[in-house]
Amino acid sequence: MNIHNFCAFHFTIKNTMATFYFLYLPLILSLYLFTKHVLHKIQNLPPSPFPTLPILGHLHLFKTPLHRTLSHIAARHGPILLLQFGSRPVLLVSSPSAAEECFTKNDIVFANRPRLLAGKHLGYNYTSLSWAPYGDNWRSLRRIAALEIFSSHRLQTLADIRADEVRWSVRRLCGEAEAVDMKGVFFELMLNVMMRMIAGKRYYGENVAEVEEARRFREIVAETFRVGGASNIGDFLPVLRWVAVRGLKKRLVALHENRDGFMQELIEELRRGMGGDSGEVGEKKKKKKTTMVEVLLSLQESEPEYYTDQMIRALMIVLLAAGTDTSVGTMEWALSLLLNNPHILQKAQTEIDTQVGPHRLIEESDIADLPYLRCIINETMRMYPAGPLLVPHESSEECTVGGFRIPRGTMLLVNILAIQNDPKIWVEPEKFMPERFEGLERSRDGFKLMPFGSGRRSCPGEGLALRVVGLAMGSLIQCFDWERMSKEMVDMTEGTGLTMTKAQPLMAKCRPRRIMASLLSQI
Repeated sequence: MNIHNFCAFHFTIKNTMATFYFLYLPLILSLYLFTKHVLHKIQNLPPSPFPTLPILGHLHLFKTPLHRTLSHIAARHGPILLLQFGSRPVLLVSSPSAAEECFTKNDIVFANRPRLLAGKHLGYNYTSLSWAPYGDNWRSLRRIAALEIFSSHRLQTLADIRADEVRWSVRRLCGEAEAVDMKGVFFELMLNVMMRMIAGKRYYGENVAEVEEARRFREIVAETFRVGGASNIGDFLPVLRWVAVRGLKKRLVALHENRDGFMQELIEELRRGMGGDSGEVGEKKKKKKTTMVEVLLSLQESEPEYYTDQMIRALMIVLLAAGTDTSVGTMEWALSLLLNNPHILQKAQTEIDTQVGPHRLIEESDIADLPYLRCIINETMRMYPAGPLLVPHESSEECTVGGFRIPRGTMLLVNILAIQNDPKIWVEPEKFMPERFEGLERSRDGFKLMPFGSGRRSCPGEGLALRVVGLAMGSLIQCFDWERMSKEMVDMTEGTGLTMTKAQPLMAKCRPRRIMASLLSQI
């Protein structure tokens, strides 16, 4: 082939490729999208935003925060949608009626969890309470959690711990008036409450006994929140699983080893304190079990093959996770809303002054007699749910929702932020109006408000969270007058994570209320 023929051949190849790219490739892509759209309707699947791209599905539509993007998509396309997160089909539900259908008629079908990378490495290979598939193991774990950990009796026996830690926080605030980092206050409060209930330890603030142990714990908690908030594209694009997740997997494995080792050391320490290593049957054995781990270790003595150390470690981690980030977020949003609405703060103070008075601190038992305080908490959880998208579920078999066919293996996302802020359901949902819950004895009827989820896999720690949040917020309202840092309103911008946190941590001014000064000087 001479140079002229070669050039002609090369030109022909370039021409052919150009024709393919500019004519045939768009034609093939259009045919693919059209066929997928038609088949979608023929198969009676829920509506799906057009187009669904090859490989990516609808991932190209997403921006942070994800719950806001999904709310916009639902507002445009409907309350029941079938999305494609890469290779994973996802049912997006954004209405009370559809959510009710998922968690009543189809509750068992959607009782599974999707198998995501975090569940493998942080959920003991999908065997912990949070990640286990629906079945005998999960039912047993749920029963233990309900009867031995989160029962009203068990929570009542640990009420003094919660009251003591709230007093610590109040005492701390008495000495900090000008610029208080309230997220830090709430965070330390919740972690001390949870670790004292779990293992009898406090790791933040004053009176920390084991300084090095506390440092290790704080590092583990910090890494848990860093890794826990990281998204994993490999869960949705298997083609990238071995490339994109290598660094994340390494961090997950390291976190699991550090956290697991730390929890095992606590178990061994408590076991020794109970006389478990030496076979003592004296006073140590007979003493009252004061922590949740001690309760589980006592059960281990009668059923060691079931109450294994791994199972206890997994429950410890579930407890810690259930009681920290979500409750911290709720309290931070609640105080932010009160600072921007001082008349509501004043009304709450008046209620507490009337029911409790200035001569003692509010107690958990008072919360039942403080309906306006409960309204404030409900309204906060409505506007700013800690988990705007409920923890994902997955269908174990084919079912129907809203008359549409839902294939087996579909991941379910319930957008409670969209439901709880829907103007068709709530009057002026953008306004902070605790009064909307006044007189409602069961404010969550109809699946309009479900910050803790619903059905079999709802959050088992709801009772504990409401106790701590109610006591903490009631104490801050009772004891202090609060002011914003400046005349400007508190910035209510959201962060970009999977949980609904404030983009800017709340800073506030506080001073002891005059009518509480005498009591506060004595605590």
